[in-house]
Order: sequence, then C-alpha cells, then structure tokens
Amino acid sequence: GAVLAPPDLASRAPSGMALLLSEDPYRGFALAAQAFYPAPPRAGGIAPTAQIAASARIGAGCSIEAGVVIGENAEIGGNCWIGANSILGDGIGLGDNCLIAPGVTLGYCLIGSGVILHPGVRIGQDGFGFAPGAAGHEKVPQLGRVIIEDDVEVGANSTIDRGSGPDTYIGAGTKIDNLVQIGHNVHIGKGCLIVSQVGISGSSRLGDMVMLGGQAGVAGHLEIGPGARIAAQSGVTRDIEAGATVAGMPAENSRRHWKKMALLNRLAKSDGRQKDG
Repeated sequence: GAVLAPPDLASRAPSGMALLLSEDPYRGFALAAQAFYPAPPRAGGIAPTAQIAASARIGAGCSIEAGVVIGENAEIGGNCWIGANSILGDGIGLGDNCLIAPGVTLGYCLIGSGVILHPGVRIGQDGFGFAPGAAGHEKVPQLGRVIIEDDVEVGANSTIDRGSGPDTYIGAGTKIDNLVQIGHNVHIGKGCLIVSQVGISGSSRLGDMVMLGGQAGVAGHLEIGPGARIAAQSGVTRDIEAGATVAGMPAENSRRHWKKMALLNRLAKSDGRQKDG
C-alpha cells in the first residue's frame, strides 16, 4: 500500500505509488509497525498463585502472573507486567512500565523504567570471583549490585552478574541480544548494541554507543571508547580508542585485519597453483 523511502529516491518510484518519505526509512518502518501492531494489552491484577511478601510494594496497574515470587522489601513501579514463574528477590527495585517475561530471575539489582527482560534472563547472580590456590579455589564474596537505567532491553537467556564490590552498570537505551554474558563490575554506557553470544569479562568499561558483533569477546579490565565498533567473533585483548572499528583475534584496525586476510588468501591460492603445477 505504501513504500518508505529516502527523499533522494522519490523520483525513481513507479507512477502512482504512495510514498512515505523519511531520511531514515528503517527507523520509519519501526515506528509505523509499532503503530499498526502495538503491544497487546495486559490484564491487570495479581494471580492467586503469586507469592508476594507483605513488605513488598507494588505500583498501580501491574499485572503479576501465576507462580511469580516477589521478595521482602522489593519495590515494583506502576504498570509493570511480571510473567509467570519469574522470581524477583528481596530488595530489588523495578521502575514503571517494565516488561518482565516468564522465567526471569532478578536479585541484588535496581532497574529503571521502560525496561524489557526476555524469558530466562538472570540478573544479579554472583560474579565469577575466586582466589586460586593449590589447596583449592577460595570463593570471594560478591557484594555489589546491578544497576540498569531506563529503556534497556535484555534478550533471552542473557546473564548480568552483580558486582564484586562496585556495581555492574548498564546505561540507558542499551540493547542486549540473547545469550550474552556480562561479568561483575562491568560498566556499559548509554545506547550500546551488544549482539548474541558476546562475553564481556569483569571490570571492563564500554563507553556510550559501542557496538559489539556476535560472539565477540572482551577481556577483563579494558576500556572501550565511545562509538567503537567490534566486529563479530573478534577477541579484544587491549584498550580500544573512541570511534575505532576493529576485527580479528587479537582485535586490530578492521582495514588492516581484512587486508591481511586477503593477502593470506592470495598466498594460499598461489601455493595451491604451484603444487598443481
């Protein structure tokens, strides 16, 4: 019925086609689709089988489904949906208009408004902290929290560890895909995009608007500058400057990496021809 297109392509459209002009057609499509297919309304109320501590505070208009457990002194904002069998531990905080899918576990965390957590998300479990030794590996108590700002989305079966002392922190507007592991004390800035199977080791810091491709790995105690882009399956073992694009293992300037790969391919082809001759 209509086509979203940038203004510079309007003259190439077939005669009579209805055009919706946008400088960013993909974003325009997202907004149009939201208008035609809004999220289904949730019936308010608390299921009889939900277990809610007497000291918990529940905001107006919440929908709490069967099997949900909400611990002591937890605070839930208004108009939240808590899916079946989710567990919200003692003292957690949840802002307004959050969507918590079925089977989510929250502990030791403060979460802002408009946050979406997909099924199986685990937030606030112990970070991986052990003092190694020949007599055994001594567990280091994890004493921090997870702080998640507004409008963050976390994909299914992703995990965000609580801090070991300082807090783990996720900035506003960051979007995290499925099967992502974020270690203790990690600090992630605003508006980051983190694709599936990424692993971020403890105490690394990502600036605002960082993008990590699928299966990228970030070693611990590193600084990733604002606007940096990490290609899929890259292994980051050193600090990355702001705005850089890196690829490979170990990660390096992406143009250099792909030139090296092209050279290796040419050498391999040349070697193959020599053997055939």
